[in-house]
Amino acid sequence: MSSTLLIKNGQIIDPANGIDKKADLWIKDGKVVAVGKHSGTPDETIDAAGHIVCPGLIDMHVHLREPGQEWKEDIESGSRAAAAGGVTSMCCMPNTSPHIDHAGIARQIIARARQVGLCNVHPIGAVTKNLAGKELTEMRELARSGCVAFSDDGLPIWHAGVMRKALEYSASFGYLVIQHAEEKDLTDGGCMNEGWISTQLGVQGMPVEGEDSMIARDIMLTRRAGAYYHVAHISSKRGVQMVRDAKAEGLKVSAEAAPHHFALTEDEMLGFNVDAKMSPPLRTEEDRQAVVEGLRDGTIEVIATDHAPHHEDDKRCGLSCAAFGIVGLETMLPVSLDLVRSGVLSMSDMVAKMTGNPAKLLGLDSGTLTIGADADVTIFDPEATWTVDREALVSKGKNTPWHGKQMTGRVTHTIKAGRIVFDNGTIHD
Repeated sequence: MSSTLLIKNGQIIDPANGIDKKADLWIKDGKVVAVGKHSGTPDETIDAAGHIVCPGLIDMHVHLREPGQEWKEDIESGSRAAAAGGVTSMCCMPNTSPHIDHAGIARQIIARARQVGLCNVHPIGAVTKNLAGKELTEMRELARSGCVAFSDDGLPIWHAGVMRKALEYSASFGYLVIQHAEEKDLTDGGCMNEGWISTQLGVQGMPVEGEDSMIARDIMLTRRAGAYYHVAHISSKRGVQMVRDAKAEGLKVSAEAAPHHFALTEDEMLGFNVDAKMSPPLRTEEDRQAVVEGLRDGTIEVIATDHAPHHEDDKRCGLSCAAFGIVGLETMLPVSLDLVRSGVLSMSDMVAKMTGNPAKLLGLDSGTLTIGADADVTIFDPEATWTVDREALVSKGKNTPWHGKQMTGRVTHTIKAGRIVFDNGTIHD
């Protein structure tokens, strides 16, 4: 049966098409049919006055834990958290159990996500078998099975020869290699940024050179391979500058920043705060400012969460042994809106970093409100205030450093292929 949805009176922002205006958005049978005037009678209407209407958000860096660690998160709970956060497409990293290092696992994830039906889930295939860093996977077969990029995150591709081969092979069919930039020989055993605060707490630190040295090596290999290289969750001042310089040279290098790295610093670790433990770690204010500047000048073109849910037992065990990672799907938008309020980004630039930019890097047919496109849409109130309560998060993971903190900006509706899957706090399974 044909159905028409009208979203009226909203400020429509679609950076991919250069749209930033107050207008109506018409959706019919799951597709965008008009931005502006349209003849017809809607079956359902959403009044978006005072709200932003944009393409559905894309998070290109999440850990869904399925298969193998469903007690931390699964595709259904992760999709529900995504819907609550305005995310209509997400890319899941391969450190599942078994890993996404062969086609069958990738197809299983895609099929399960379609069954859940709340969010598009695109697997990222492993670069090496068993994430061991030694032998390449059948990368082209993984691409044919639906993987949209390659990575060994959360482990670095540590072997330079293997990394070179991965870059050369993936370049032959235009896919990104996404690197968790960490030289483990420098960082193993550390649990936070190495510096004055780690010394105060008496814990082993992770020197920033662990990230910088890996980025430097990889850019040299990318130059030789003519490949597509992407730095995941960049966190260091020198790392941002190296990416900036590589872009100026014309290399196909890109980067993403996670909200925690442009909003928080290592000060969050005071008091042995396990909910601020992540890899790469929160760094200094100087590093944070460099990440912010990278977002402002376009060196960093994507905002992605590195959503990493853990069971409470994995976090409530002391700083040194606690698992790395925080959840982020439900807080990505309000934290990013602080960049708009502070004048670092325009609203359109912020939206682009979570819609059209990741879609372009990954070759996704989403991130736009182009006529005829799937109607994946996010509506949010940029002025709504709310307080983060870990127990109210939809994700199974409650490991957030923003617990008890006030946020400004909240998703009101998430629409996937024309179907309202989230409406003012209610998820429609």
